[in-house]
Amino acid sequence: MLTHEQARQTVIEHLQTKKSPRATTVVSVWEALGYVLAQNIQTDRAYPPFDRATRDGYAVRASDATNGADLRCAGEIKAGDTATTPLARWTCVQIMTGAALPPGSDAVVMLEHVQREGDNIRFDRDTRPGQNFVPRASEAKSGQVILTPGTRLGFAEVALAAQVGQTELLCAAKPRIAILSTGDEIVLVDQKPGPFQIRNSNSVSLAAQTKLAGGEPILLGNAPDRADILRTKIERGLREDVLVISGGVSMGKYDLVEMVLKDLGAEFFFDAVAIRPGKPAVFGRCRDTYVFGLPGNPISTMVTFELLVTAAIDLLNGAPARALPIVQAQLSEPVREKPGLTHFLPARVQWPASAPEVKPLPWQGSGDVAALARANCFLIVPPDREEMSAGAIVSILLRKDVV
Repeated sequence: MLTHEQARQTVIEHLQTKKSPRATTVVSVWEALGYVLAQNIQTDRAYPPFDRATRDGYAVRASDATNGADLRCAGEIKAGDTATTPLARWTCVQIMTGAALPPGSDAVVMLEHVQREGDNIRFDRDTRPGQNFVPRASEAKSGQVILTPGTRLGFAEVALAAQVGQTELLCAAKPRIAILSTGDEIVLVDQKPGPFQIRNSNSVSLAAQTKLAGGEPILLGNAPDRADILRTKIERGLREDVLVISGGVSMGKYDLVEMVLKDLGAEFFFDAVAIRPGKPAVFGRCRDTYVFGLPGNPISTMVTFELLVTAAIDLLNGAPARALPIVQAQLSEPVREKPGLTHFLPARVQWPASAPEVKPLPWQGSGDVAALARANCFLIVPPDREEMSAGAIVSILLRKDVV
């Protein structure tokens, strides 16, 4: 049985061998957040296009603005003004943050470091050339490539594309992730369940996780515990890039997913992961589609999706698989778990001082969605640790959607 690190690496290795190029789509820069870029983005001019002041103050020649010097203020330049008149010797110009320095100036002196009487400006310290402005072309030269294919577009990246005038971006088409749940006990979320039925919340959580990871969810509904209907639903899912099935992968009499997939010619790369919750997770390929069989209990489904499926979506987008958001925190109270498996426990991390502190939350097992809704991370208990004491430094897996 693989550790979760080994299982994730197995997913990455198989997806990296998929050589067929991604389809592309043109996306407005306003809508491109979360997409992966499929083109080079170049600057349309130098950035900044002029020497740009970073402080309110006075543009000067540094050799003139020495400690105790008096200079005449010859005018004012605000952001957006045209600054083409050269600065005369023994003069200065009042300048605002973001404005262009006049030719001949080589420094900006902050307002706090001068005394002004009318047009006379007295300087109370020496001035260094280059202070308090950003030189022209120091951020990027004209025609420079600033974003490359495979770049995931966050808010800074779309802002950079907009800054250089790229209003439409060629991006990788988001991978289509078919989502299928299974089980006679499942009803649609807008239906009233019977006394021994539950609503299909997994379809909602998996669709949400798919969107967060950069995929396009394709909802296939629910398949009852009948091999013929399950087969029809799975065959529909095999038209997409990835098929994610929740439920039906344990060892019970009515856990039919692996059997049906085998009948369809699936090849399995693993069928268990040494974690709790989520041990009976399955990963394989059927025809040309990658298939994940995730346990049906909601928290098991969410944990295994984060550990395994997110990496596949990254790679299908043409981007590297992002590292899991695992960080260190100090444990606020002792934890005891049965050894042998890596445990992912609902927990809440806070920053009461300089260091993060994590507290495990009470929960009733892998069906307790209410407990996870109170959590913002998972406390990771290693398989060789039966007990962790208060004050110990531990690993936590952040919930990216709420932290």
